[in-house]
Amino acid sequence: MISVVLADDHPIVRQGLRTLLEVDDGCRVVGEASDGLTALDLIARLHPDVAILDLQMPDLNGLEVARRAREKSPRTRIIILSMHSDEPHVLEALRYGVSGYVLKGSATTDLVAAVHAAMHGRRFLSEPLNERAIDAYARRAEEASRPLDRYELLTAREREVLQLAAQGLSNQQIGERLAISPRTAETHRANLLRKLGLATQTDLVRFAVGRGLIPPATSGSLA
Repeated sequence: MISVVLADDHPIVRQGLRTLLEVDDGCRVVGEASDGLTALDLIARLHPDVAILDLQMPDLNGLEVARRAREKSPRTRIIILSMHSDEPHVLEALRYGVSGYVLKGSATTDLVAAVHAAMHGRRFLSEPLNERAIDAYARRAEEASRPLDRYELLTAREREVLQLAAQGLSNQQIGERLAISPRTAETHRANLLRKLGLATQTDLVRFAVGRGLIPPATSGSLA
């Protein structure tokens, strides 16, 4: 039986995915999360065979969860569920070692196929991504030169603070969410702004939206 953790911030989506997977005799959902930090905790505690992660989630996005899950549960295969078929998202996902990238608009059978492909050590990309593309995407992900990707300079904690700050949380709220002091949250915020070459909250939100960490609708502070 393939154990699965589901992470999506929409309960009705998780319910549909759970039903889809558990109809398949080979899958059992062992945990659900509505945000990235909870998803990462579930993966670290449960060590599921597969984790299915929405690309854009509150608190920690799916790609960052995938990156950190490699350290906390190396045997867990990661599948990203996304509305975005653009190349940068796919390349970054493959660079972080995901086993599958499934588009939300694809056939429902794609998700089950991705799970079973992952369990057999294969990559799975939804149409039209998988047309002559899996090896090419993987090769380009490995070879991609990112001479000054400032995001890669951030620590894991700074990435958490970045996303929470971009969502509009104060230092006090960030501290409560991450179990750190408001002063520590303020220090992390100052450090990440310096590393990213940003000056204001508006700059931070724009960076997060451009990076795909949060959807544009979240960026109310830009108005």
